Amino acid sequence: ADNEEHEAERAVARIQSTRGGTEVTAVAGQHKAFRDFAILYRANHQARVFEKALRKANIPYKVSGGQSFFGRAEIKDLCAWFRLWVNNDDDPAFLRAITTPKRGIGHTTLQNLGTFASKYKVSLFEALFSSSLGSVLPAKAVGSLHEFGRYVNDLEFRARSTNGAEDARAFLADWLKDIDYEKHLYDGEDSEKAAATRWTNVMEFCDWMAARCGGQIDDASGVILAQESKSLLEVAKTISLLSTISEREVDQDVVTLSTLHAAKGLEWPHVMLVGVTEGMLPFKLGDEDNPTGRADGPMSEGLVARLQEERRLMYVGITRAQRSLAVSWTKRKKKGRDMVAAQPSRFIAEMALDKNTAREDPREKLKALRAEFAKKALDTAAAAAAAGAA
Repeated sequence: ADNEEHEAERAVARIQSTRGGTEVTAVAGQHKAFRDFAILYRANHQARVFEKALRKANIPYKVSGGQSFFGRAEIKDLCAWFRLWVNNDDDPAFLRAITTPKRGIGHTTLQNLGTFASKYKVSLFEALFSSSLGSVLPAKAVGSLHEFGRYVNDLEFRARSTNGAEDARAFLADWLKDIDYEKHLYDGEDSEKAAATRWTNVMEFCDWMAARCGGQIDDASGVILAQESKSLLEVAKTISLLSTISEREVDQDVVTLSTLHAAKGLEWPHVMLVGVTEGMLPFKLGDEDNPTGRADGPMSEGLVARLQEERRLMYVGITRAQRSLAVSWTKRKKKGRDMVAAQPSRFIAEMALDKNTAREDPREKLKALRAEFAKKALDTAAAAAAAGAA
């Protein structure tokens, strides 16, 4: 892949094509659930770009071994508002939106509103506009609830009226300023650095939402196929659906995103091992262990031990696959704000992949890969032991 975004798009395309039965590994007539797929990586931060690509394709997923970007409190706060715009009867979204940030509507008011809604079998949002709400709440509380309800309706109308990325970006910026969300984050954190990180996450999420409103449709190689602007409300509908799915606790038919460490002991029919580049898998080596910075350079005793552990992780990834395994790396990677050249992991060469055997039985290929990596691990351990004895 050219870069991380391209790699993520290709992973999504592979899931879609394999489920559709177009892969050589597909069995005619056999349905492949989302739970049959796993995307495995070395470090938690690698998940974010794959989360975005899966959400863009409306593919449900869960994150193991780390926190999902979309599972962060600040992102769930914003998604609650989106869910409420899309479905006014979403009571959990209503409660999160009306209390985040705080707007002077207390626990007692919401408790009485809930009792009223239950009595008349209506949603909390519908209950706040009831003409008889004044019988259980003081006029000031009713006025505050009405103000919130009108604000939600106004936001929904404005979100429906946006068109394209710039419209959406301006709307989101105005809305966050209106509810004073940045202040809410800083007031809720002891550390200014932690608050700044959360606010950066919010900005990144809003940029991503705005980009989706731009409607750019591209293929796995990044070539733009079409450009169709959408309203923010249209995009919010898909985000709301995926947010609801991700909150279900049992028997989820979802793709798994997982670190290699968290994947130990688990297996999936189809596995994608991603980000297999030098500096990631194996993880960045210290200058004291590898002064030349080259994969084929002289190795200290510490480097041999660390490489052995990294090779075990690679082996873990390979052996998680039951039927098919895809291994990917990028030609370029982000370093700070810049893009720099990247090299495929030294472990790729150890896999002895041959394009001429790409269509052989994947299970036989996986068996051979497991054996090859197990042998390599034993050879490396024996060499290290011999060096130590000398």
